Amino acid sequence: VQLQASGGGLVQAGGSLRLSCAASGSIVSVGTMGWYRQAPGKERDLVALIYIDDGTDYADPVKGRFTISRDNAKKTMYLQMNSLKPEDTAVYYCYATIKTTTSHYAYWGQGTLVTVSS
Repeated sequence: VQLQASGGGLVQAGGSLRLSCAASGSIVSVGTMGWYRQAPGKERDLVALIYIDDGTDYADPVKGRFTISRDNAKKTMYLQMNSLKPEDTAVYYCYATIKTTTSHYAYWGQGTLVTVSS
């Protein structure tokens, strides 16, 4: 099983980016998915979660600016980031709980760098 994150890049403050995270492998089902971020010298923090019923939770700093969504048929999650600020600069990691025929684990993607210039 693999999680592949993509979509990061350099953007000016006020701009937008869309991150994607695709799960692949011998997957029976995908449960909770989410995005975390880690800025230089800081701990990894929760950004947003999306549950199997499409319920969502957001960290306070991104509420109203970021939108998390998922396409279960494609086993893919998205993070639409609008009104980006320099403090959103971080490596963004995707996360998912995945059930296979033999296991049920939490997996992490490799991270994608988002840089917001002022």
